[in-house]
Amino acid sequence: MAARSLAILTAIGVATLAAAAQAQTAANWQRYVIPDTGAAADVPAAIFDGESTPAQYGVGRRFVTADGRADLSVQTIPNERGLTPAGFLAAQNPPSGIIYRRVTPRFFVVSSVRDGRIWYNRCNRATGAMNCVLMNYPAGEKRKWDAIVTRISHSLR
Repeated sequence: MAARSLAILTAIGVATLAAAAQAQTAANWQRYVIPDTGAAADVPAAIFDGESTPAQYGVGRRFVTADGRADLSVQTIPNERGLTPAGFLAAQNPPSGIIYRRVTPRFFVVSSVRDGRIWYNRCNRATGAMNCVLMNYPAGEKRKWDAIVTRISHSLR
């Protein structure tokens, strides 16, 4: 009986990994590089297939889904004072109620929910700047977005 249960769990795990791999491939990942700064991140072009616009702060691009329900900004924000990630985050005056916060000497990540949407922000420290990815997506689709957000976040350079 235990062997059969293990076989079923293994099959479920393999199927889950195969579905995740297929979703990652279907996303058509492309590397977006900010020409002025060299900052870069992987962008799932098949998902963010709407019109892109300049980033709201600093330099970079804001990508949106065709239906406008989610967006991703890849940008470099000046940090002339050379603030640490903790200092830079504090200077941005983030909203209260942050659900997830991780701050290291090299980067910070913050995330929360506002108006039924998850917002996620990661910034890596660079010389005189912070290279950042910012995402907003429906909170009800969190599980669908988890792997996508993770890949984008880990790809930021």
